[in-house]
Amino acid sequence: MVVGLTGGIGSGKTTVAGFFKEKDVPVYIADDAGKRLLETSAEIREKVIALIGEEAYTGKSPNRKHIASVVFKESEKLEALNKIIHPAVAKDFENWQHKQNSAYVIYEAAILFEAGGYKKCDLNILVSANKEEKLKRLQARDQSTIEEIEARMNKQWSDERKRKLADFEIENHDLSLTRTRVDELHDIILKRGKN
Repeated sequence: MVVGLTGGIGSGKTTVAGFFKEKDVPVYIADDAGKRLLETSAEIREKVIALIGEEAYTGKSPNRKHIASVVFKESEKLEALNKIIHPAVAKDFENWQHKQNSAYVIYEAAILFEAGGYKKCDLNILVSANKEEKLKRLQARDQSTIEEIEARMNKQWSDERKRKLADFEIENHDLSLTRTRVDELHDIILKRGKN
């Protein structure tokens, strides 16, 4: 079984993914795979340079800050970049999934619902947190301004919209409660897998 895990920026989905890992559940983090493919795939490098220009890379390394500054200002370029990266990540995930030996795997992706990836999952979990909590986490993590963070948040669907497509939700405000909820969901998923 493939269990999708998503949440808005700053919701703490990576922390939740870590709790599943502690239960020996294989976790695939789509954003990390996308970054790795951006660095290692010559085909992706060519397409990104064609889309954004030579300054998208410094040698063979992606200039992430420049790429982000372009795509977060021009939504059609963000869409085009996603069309380059997402199919490559989907193929990479399939290869990875075939190597796993467990009742289920977690597919963690920031824009699982927005990109339609949830349709390929057997179940989907939304990690949510209130806006103030998200802003606090992101400022501590990225040293970004509130304006930069809100611009990124506005590119993603609201929790309300995602909730309609999620099978389960983890409200991530208190880590001990979050861990308890992961334990509950782990048991539920295992039972579903046996049916």
